[in-house]
Amino acid sequence: MNLQLEGKRALVTGSTAGTGFAIAQVLASEGASVIVNGRTPQRVEDALKKLKASRAEPQGLAADLGTAAGAHEAITRFPEVEILVNNLGIFERNRLNRSPRRIGYISFEVNVLSGVRLSRYYLPLTKRRNWGRIVFTLSQSAVQIPSGMIHYGMTKTAQVAVSRGLAETTVGTDVTVDAVLAGPTASEGVKNFVQQVAANQKTDAATVEKSSSAACGRLPS
Repeated sequence: MNLQLEGKRALVTGSTAGTGFAIAQVLASEGASVIVNGRTPQRVEDALKKLKASRAEPQGLAADLGTAAGAHEAITRFPEVEILVNNLGIFERNRLNRSPRRIGYISFEVNVLSGVRLSRYYLPLTKRRNWGRIVFTLSQSAVQIPSGMIHYGMTKTAQVAVSRGLAETTVGTDVTVDAVLAGPTASEGVKNFVQQVAANQKTDAATVEKSSSAACGRLPS
């Protein structure tokens, strides 16, 4: 496969493990100069050691991109990015009527505003170059809202709206904005989530996975 990405710089948010790391790995194997992002230097360093790059040397960004300060750090360190993958996301199982208010705020800040802040900066640059790719890694929970994580589903739906609206602004250019609505993935975060639910229900992880699948996707992506 040749995606013609050699010489392109790509920032993948939340990419030290799971889906984000897999995306970073593919981009690096295609010759892109990948920026791996995580909240701690150790996580970023560990991911960089595992990343196999075909040509360009990957770089690391240890910053919490769910905050305005983290987004500012990313933009300051890497002012030129042609490919932005807004993959960062968090999830927590809480019914809406029992969720502390902070959970909803934090979910929106990380899942939605992280992509908004970075896209607001990088999208105009890609338009001026007349080439760029912005991708939002979303979830089927955007349209199939989990009853136990309505606040999470709400953020995924909001991301669909953001990505679609931004795409409308790129008409007539070689810049694209896309959203990928993935199903449940056996990532590190999801495995930990399943184990936590299993412990709370005093059962095993396999039983939780089976019941979630039968209920058409109660697990986050």
